[in-house]
Amino acid sequence: MAEKKQENFIVNDRRLFTADGELRQEASEEQVSVSPPVPEPAPAATPGPVTDEPVMPPSPTVAEQQAQADAYRRSSKELDTRVELSGHSAKELEMTFERFLASLYMTAMLQLGLMREEGGQPRIDLIGARQTIDTLSLLAEKTKGNLTAAEEGFLQNSLYEVRMAYVEVTNALARPPKAPAQSTGT
Repeated sequence: MAEKKQENFIVNDRRLFTADGELRQEASEEQVSVSPPVPEPAPAATPGPVTDEPVMPPSPTVAEQQAQADAYRRSSKELDTRVELSGHSAKELEMTFERFLASLYMTAMLQLGLMREEGGQPRIDLIGARQTIDTLSLLAEKTKGNLTAAEEGFLQNSLYEVRMAYVEVTNALARPPKAPAQSTGT
């Protein structure tokens, strides 16, 4: 029987921290280039019923919201200045309720494949189109009585058109393709 040669090997623990999270004495300072540990947020103080809903992070503070709003305004003014220097009006960029509705209308038409990006092929996304139409319906419901006559008319016309387009597209997709006409050769 052949004799097995036993090799000796040494295991070096290269971990920088102990099980308690303390820095090992063997770890040299140049090896350690990690940030201090970030403490985990404390669990909510008021226990509530267990739900499947995701836990939302805390809202930004008023100061954080104000700082963000100020930064947004500064950035928007810079963009407006660039637009004005290019010979266009910054008013063209202003978001109005009608432009918002038009954006949703165009999105639904793209999703239904009735419009396409220049040079692109039409693509149908029925689920996305339905969600966009439902968004327009939600807006109609939630803004009832708070719109000008022009806004209300635009919203109702947009809703009518996209709903009809949705019905037409889903009906067309449900129909079997037409069989090619047979020539009789008379």
